[in-house]
Amino acid sequence: MNDEESRPLLAGEDNGQTVQDRTEQDAYLKKVKNGKLYLATLAAVLGPLSFGFVLGYSSPAIPDLQRSPDQRLRLNAEEASWFGSVVTIGAGLGGLLGGWVVERMGRKLTLMFCAMPFIFGFTIMIAAQSHWTLYVGRILTGVASGVTSLVVPLYISEMAHERVRGTMGSCVQLMVVTGIMGAYIAGLFQGWRWLAITCAIPPTVMLMFMCFMPETPRYLLSRGKRREAEEALRFLRGPHAPVEWECDRIEEASRDEEGCFRFADLKDPGVYKPLGVGVMMMLLQQFTGINAIMFYAETIFEQAHFKNSDVASVVVGATQVVFTAVAAFIMDRAGRKVLLVFSGVAMCVSEIVFGVYFKLSTMKHGNSSLLEALDGPQGGTPPGDLTWLALASMGVFITGFALGWGPTPWLVMSEIFPTRARGFGSAICVLTNWTCAFIVTKTFQNLMDLLTSAGTFWMFSGLCALNVIFTIFFVPETKGKTLEEIQAHFKRTHYR
Repeated sequence: MNDEESRPLLAGEDNGQTVQDRTEQDAYLKKVKNGKLYLATLAAVLGPLSFGFVLGYSSPAIPDLQRSPDQRLRLNAEEASWFGSVVTIGAGLGGLLGGWVVERMGRKLTLMFCAMPFIFGFTIMIAAQSHWTLYVGRILTGVASGVTSLVVPLYISEMAHERVRGTMGSCVQLMVVTGIMGAYIAGLFQGWRWLAITCAIPPTVMLMFMCFMPETPRYLLSRGKRREAEEALRFLRGPHAPVEWECDRIEEASRDEEGCFRFADLKDPGVYKPLGVGVMMMLLQQFTGINAIMFYAETIFEQAHFKNSDVASVVVGATQVVFTAVAAFIMDRAGRKVLLVFSGVAMCVSEIVFGVYFKLSTMKHGNSSLLEALDGPQGGTPPGDLTWLALASMGVFITGFALGWGPTPWLVMSEIFPTRARGFGSAICVLTNWTCAFIVTKTFQNLMDLLTSAGTFWMFSGLCALNVIFTIFFVPETKGKTLEEIQAHFKRTHYR
């Protein structure tokens, strides 16, 4: 069955209309030039790059601050934990703020606005003279990260056409992991203050570049600005594309989407169904155990005789970058659901193996603590074959996460909401993601004490299996479909 036959019908159209519309769409897209679309995407994804630097900053900065000769800045273990995790609190607040701002200021101005707390936050950390100034700087960069994680996927999805939207949208997560790796690499050569200066460069460049980029056509049309929307489309599609046709198509499909979001709209299946899918995807993404794997990555590398844990972090970051890039390349070919299912299965199997590794380690050393099991009761190491089993399962897990459950929830979030509910729905999804990230991070040790190390990872494995089931039955395939077609799907009972 070809794509035209399998495409879901819009309300009120017959199969003849579908073929005709698809023919017109193909003729239109043949005249489209993507050069300036790629340029606008590059400017926007400097935001996720900045976000990645924020996430990666704490790993090299915390050891420096723990060894600081200045008593006012030296961090103990508890203070270091808060320095690392307080970003998630700021990001949750940023998600809520972003949902409000993005509907009132627009996508472009919101993206420019979020560069400021990035820059101010890192500036405060550069000049920090106390623990509290460090925390304030981290919270500000967290707020900026929360806004960025909401607005950039929306900006890209509303600019890009259906043939490249998956690849462009996947660049968000690609730039996040690139920023994390960049912070790790810079941290090999720079102290924490100079590292903060380096981290402030991407948002500064983004602020300058975004001055020359357009607002999204869909946002402009939702505000009745037809002329400005056509100008934006001419910039994004090139001079030869008949952009009036695309404007007409968006307006026709969005006639019932006029006005601002109201809570009464939650009764509309076109709103509450995508909201349920988006929230569940964000929750399940965090409950894959990604933070647990990353938390013990350096320890596992050390036990495999990779004594330089800083370099090990770079290796982990590089693995994420490579396979997130692969996901971006194949997203519009393989489809979202295929990658999500493959990713969930890979993570499920790898965490089962992790649990077996920890179980065998604790049986050998008679100890229920992971760290003690790894170190051994007399400071020994587990057998080499077991350690390499852990290394292999960690590699499979990171690869699986990067291919599916890393980038895809953010992409799907940007595609599924109707225009009037896009800010509200995305804000709830972002808040869910960061709240779950904070909960998992702060309660992980408690789970280990309650369930043991093996039991904790087997629990995460079960949740990864739930990811697969949820994907198969509830996540729609959005590959090759316009945003209007995706939204029409949620208004129907059955998906064909």
